[in-house]
Amino acid sequence: MADRRKKKVTKEWYSLIAPAMFGKVKLAETPANDPAKVLGRTVEISLQELTNDIAKAHIKLKFKVVDVSGLEAHTAFIGHSTTSDYVKRMARKHKSKIDGVFDVQTKDGKRIRVKPSAYTAKRLQSSQKRAIRAIMKDVITTLASNNTFDEFVKHMLNGEIGKQTYKLAKPIYPVKRVEIHKSELLEIPKVEVKKEEEAEEIEEEAEEKVEETESEKKEELAEETKEEEPETEVKEEKKETEETKEEVEEKEPEESEEKEAGKEES
Repeated sequence: MADRRKKKVTKEWYSLIAPAMFGKVKLAETPANDPAKVLGRTVEISLQELTNDIAKAHIKLKFKVVDVSGLEAHTAFIGHSTTSDYVKRMARKHKSKIDGVFDVQTKDGKRIRVKPSAYTAKRLQSSQKRAIRAIMKDVITTLASNNTFDEFVKHMLNGEIGKQTYKLAKPIYPVKRVEIHKSELLEIPKVEVKKEEEAEEIEEEAEEKVEETESEKKEELAEETKEEEPETEVKEEKKETEETKEEVEEKEPEESEEKEAGKEES
């Protein structure tokens, strides 16, 4: 029988990092045996955990992993919501609830869907509800168009939208509270993986290219030296022939002198 037991796959723990608007703090950790598997994972955390403000415990922030570098998984803010018990509690306290759903675009071109709710102490007429809903839309649209995405998210979470809506809606009917119960980023940022293996492959390719160029240069130099060798040999042969000629020329007068000396002796 073949051994069909699965091999244990080693997993790494990746730290989920918040975006810059939330101070790039560590949100949580997630295990994976491949960085690509971390991409697209979402994490939900309360605003209280980031700000240590217990009054923000009902706000849940949602982040999505869009970039992996080493053992750090960087996230992007994709929306928020308030807990269901908080919404029910607000609806019980007040007798009228005015909801809205608005798609707005921020100064830096990001589109976000915002769902606010206004609460009043008494039941309102439909005309009053429409007027207050229009005010909420104007406030949200103006804040989005005049601020970047990060700035708009801060205004949305710190109650700035509710403050402006309260002031403008007061002549129509005093609004007790305005809450942004939900937001959703309509265009999720593209995901990207920065694996260490990919970096190593790029380095290896660069080294291979360098080695290839060096080997090509060496071959070219070898061919050039081969072409130069016969010329040097010819030059050496010429030098040898010239030297032999000089030796012969030097020997010839010596022989002629010896012959003349022999004739005089005879």
